[in-house]
Amino acid sequence: MTIPHSLARAARNAVDTSTMLREIPRNTTKQKAQLRRYEVSSLLSNGEVSQTRHIAPALPMFEDAFCAFTRGSLVETENGPIAIEDLLPGDTVLTENGTSETVVWKGSVTLIPGREDSRGRTRPLTRIMADTFGMQKPMSGVTVGPAARLLGTPAHLRHLYGGSPVLTPAHEFQDGMGVIEMLPPTPIELFHICLKRHSVIKVDGLQFESYHPGVNAVRMISHSLRSIYLNLFEHVESLNDFGPLQLPRAGDGEVDAITA
Repeated sequence: MTIPHSLARAARNAVDTSTMLREIPRNTTKQKAQLRRYEVSSLLSNGEVSQTRHIAPALPMFEDAFCAFTRGSLVETENGPIAIEDLLPGDTVLTENGTSETVVWKGSVTLIPGREDSRGRTRPLTRIMADTFGMQKPMSGVTVGPAARLLGTPAHLRHLYGGSPVLTPAHEFQDGMGVIEMLPPTPIELFHICLKRHSVIKVDGLQFESYHPGVNAVRMISHSLRSIYLNLFEHVESLNDFGPLQLPRAGDGEVDAITA
């Protein structure tokens, strides 16, 4: 019996990932590399949806692919708002310019934001109160993860980016009133989606970006870890396959890179 391509690739990826995880160097304190379980749904070339589980490092570049939106976040589609957990690859979402883009990938991970990892780091959430950025922006209070980026520039960064809006990490808007930090001590499920091309989508009345690893991704990750990372994405073979950023990002030198 012929094994379907998607299952064959999943089995191959599991073997490859297991081998490469054993090759990840330990740090000088001999702490084990912390691993995390990631859930992935991918749109296959034949139109079917593949659902897989992956064990991969709990490193920022990996977690950022999953840690944008909390359960219940409403994504604007042609058929009205849909909760992020109910959105599937193959569905279309509305972008900020009014066009529709197909979801090709959705990832989720469960973590405890208030728990420190092996390096003493936490992964705070950001709570945005209703009407903080104007009427129905957001429509009601919304909580987003550490990887969420809003289209806009907070006051303390305007001297760097001028009047042009950029994609800014949501935590940069924290002011202790309308936008606050949250560190819940209980598990939280977080999601992110990848479209056919990098876009700005509307979630709970605010403009957020779809997932993209960024223009500096090649320099941020070793060759062995890059292979593990790419195994998470059925629709790409290399980092270049994510395409260009549609708008500049604040931080990490990405504004200079995209406008050079």
